[in-house]
Amino acid sequence: MRRLLACLVAVLVASPVVSTAQAASAATTPAALVIGGDFPDPDVIKVGSTYYAYSTNNGFGNVPVATAASLGGPWTRRPDALPTLGTWADGGRTWAPDVSPRADGRYLLYYTARSRAAGRQCIGVALASSPLGPFAPVGTGPLVCNGGEGGDIDASSFVDGTGLRYLLYKDDGNAVGQPTSLWLQRVAADGVTLQGARVELLRNDRPEEAGIVEAPVLTRVGARYVLFYSLGGYGGDDYQTSYATATSLTGPYTRAYRSLLTTASVDGAVRGPGGADVVREAGGDHLVFHGWINNYTARGMYVAALGWAGEYPVVRGSRVRYEAERGTLNHCAVRNTASASQGQVVAYLDYADSWVDVTVFAPRAGGYTAHLAYAAGYGDATHTLTVNGGAAQVVSYPNSGWENWRQVRADVTLNAGFNTLRLTHRDGWAELDFVEVA
Repeated sequence: MRRLLACLVAVLVASPVVSTAQAASAATTPAALVIGGDFPDPDVIKVGSTYYAYSTNNGFGNVPVATAASLGGPWTRRPDALPTLGTWADGGRTWAPDVSPRADGRYLLYYTARSRAAGRQCIGVALASSPLGPFAPVGTGPLVCNGGEGGDIDASSFVDGTGLRYLLYKDDGNAVGQPTSLWLQRVAADGVTLQGARVELLRNDRPEEAGIVEAPVLTRVGARYVLFYSLGGYGGDDYQTSYATATSLTGPYTRAYRSLLTTASVDGAVRGPGGADVVREAGGDHLVFHGWINNYTARGMYVAALGWAGEYPVVRGSRVRYEAERGTLNHCAVRNTASASQGQVVAYLDYADSWVDVTVFAPRAGGYTAHLAYAAGYGDATHTLTVNGGAAQVVSYPNSGWENWRQVRADVTLNAGFNTLRLTHRDGWAELDFVEVA
């Protein structure tokens, strides 16, 4: 469990690839761009055999909606799901909708809009008999609206295993120069009646967050609650998706060591991945999120396979770092060095029977790219790489000099779930820092 907490996390900074291994396996499958137009902050539900996706407002209305027979599309745009806002709200800034079914067969929509009275973004509610809408606003005012904390945005629903319903949202302290927090609020089965006091889950207090945490989405995996959220400035490559976990619904929540999705962790395949939603299905889970497209003029909708390594999320196409020194070592040793990731490397891989086994996780069976961080002195070096005891390929490490950590890549075929990569000495001298698998 300690290894999972420290290692099963996406890397924030990807080093340049220097060389490739001699391999015939297929590379990883990146996230798929399934809506190539503007569709920010996507929320997805499935009703029957149809998927429904909703986004922040754009030229398609207050709450744009699209439908598809599969997450991979093709997606068909539909009329505005919320043609009329609540009487309390001004148009033009309708953000981050969330739709969920109620027990009475109706559909509940949370949306963010600007309150004329508060002069801030606040959370409203609407209902419809169909997931396509049209949704009709409920009440004469917003559901949550605290102007003193900058307003409130980014609502989402969570229903626990007993049927209790909760509302998650962000207070928009960013709008007024105050700290920003993510909140959990119990609501009645109608999704409209607040019950009891809200509970703070996270606050923006880490440097990489740049003062911003938002877009909370909660799911439960086994005995663990997993809270996905976005951080960083949304306007470019710095926006990213991370997660925090807890064994109790109300926390405390522990943040991941590194973010789950960043522009770097997906090797630039998506720019500024954020606004994520989780789609849980028997056939395999997915993460749906947005990223900048068309020279940063629009945010398209992406879909990626999602798996759970010991109740922690892994997204196909996004690098996950596994420290080599935490693997199983034979006739080699761990060496401390401040220049390496987490201060340690595998050294003295110098003998015919020297090897290290690194356990990695794949959300789906298929091709993946392994990035091996190494330093080689006294010339070039090679290792042999096997996956789960299968056929070997040769990994070549160009001379880098000691303490000068570079990366090479090897394309590998993995089974769904945990796999063992074995790196065995072949010739020359090389030390291993970590392995990242996308």
